[in-house]
Amino acid sequence: MKVYDLAHARAGDKGNTSNISVIAYNDDAWALLLEKLTAERVLKAYTNVAKGPVTRYELPKLKALNFVIENALGGGVTVSLALDMHGKSLSYLMLDVDL
Repeated sequence: MKVYDLAHARAGDKGNTSNISVIAYNDDAWALLLEKLTAERVLKAYTNVAKGPVTRYELPKLKALNFVIENALGGGVTVSLALDMHGKSLSYLMLDVDL
């Protein structure tokens, strides 16, 4: 099972930090995401694009998790040579995480 089976995601950025929210489709998905989608699991999935650390924030009223992934954008928008300088496609990497 992958995150995309349980949720959708949105990404944002500030400097060299990516901010990715994962929003569960329902209560059952929320419970599974809380258990399985840890900060450690996310850092492992992003090992090729981020040095970390990763901080996970829980938003239970929204059934959402917010991950702040530091050192993730190749130095930030103004200095990165990455094709996706703003890190928007990083939400798709999150959706592909195996649980």
